[in-house]
Amino acid sequence: MTNGAILIISGPSGCGKSTLLKKVYESIDDYYFSISTTTRSPRVGEQDGVDYFFVSKEEFEEDIKMGHFLEYAEVHGNYYGTSLKPIKQAVEEGKLVIFDIDVQGHDIVRKKLNDIVTSVFITTPTLEELEKRLTSRDTDSKDVIEKRLSNAKTEIKYFQKYDYFIINDDLEEASKQLVSIANVTRIKSKLFEKEKIIDNWLK
Repeated sequence: MTNGAILIISGPSGCGKSTLLKKVYESIDDYYFSISTTTRSPRVGEQDGVDYFFVSKEEFEEDIKMGHFLEYAEVHGNYYGTSLKPIKQAVEEGKLVIFDIDVQGHDIVRKKLNDIVTSVFITTPTLEELEKRLTSRDTDSKDVIEKRLSNAKTEIKYFQKYDYFIINDDLEEASKQLVSIANVTRIKSKLFEKEKIIDNWLK
């Protein structure tokens, strides 16, 4: 049976994470994309269990008391957090749990679930190329682009904390690299129970 594991993807906004992840989803059957839990109301078109897990404030606070959150925060009067319950269930089912989170989120997950984590930092070849991509997609104001570029300058300093580093210069090559990492994530030696393996091997 395949072991459950966690794959963390980080990188600046505009580096192509979403496009690369689509390639992973096409190549891997057994995955679970980690989505956040929130107490805010669903917006038009949002679905429970797809965009977010929508819960009441009481349910959320009860789960905080029970230690069911990997991390959480209160933003504009609503709670947002990553529930451990669906993650644990997916890992127990042998699935690859995928996180698209920032460098701070990476540190939190590492501290709590390090043995089953593999991480990848993805970026563009240069800051100039990142600016071109953010400008050409025409979805953000100039101020938002400036903020994203400023964040990117900070995030790039943390890439050596990650297991793998991908420069998304050529989409096909970068997607092959990410799919390879996703496939190898579940056969890391740390995922196997040492005593059980040795006992079986010596029989």
